[in-house]
Amino acid sequence: METKESKDLEYLKKLMSRYLNTLMMPVDNTEYYTAEIKLLNYGELGCVISNMLKLCILGLDTESQKISKTIKNPTIDVALILEVVLQLFPVDKFELLS
Repeated sequence: METKESKDLEYLKKLMSRYLNTLMMPVDNTEYYTAEIKLLNYGELGCVISNMLKLCILGLDTESQKISKTIKNPTIDVALILEVVLQLFPVDKFELLS
């Protein structure tokens, strides 16, 4: 007969496998987990990286409210950045913890 403790442990394992799936286990012998970001193509990846860098430039340059004229396209696609952040946000973990 299973004890209550072992039943609780099995239930917890089921919850973990259902909700805790953002980070993937390391496939080699490193200690690093991986997270997946879904992008359409390399062009979108380039836009995401470029927009993140521009956002960081604005964040670091407290005196300026615009990006330097040396950057070709100074506009920042905030929606694209927020989409990536949303993919990284662990909503499923919050559901598990509530």
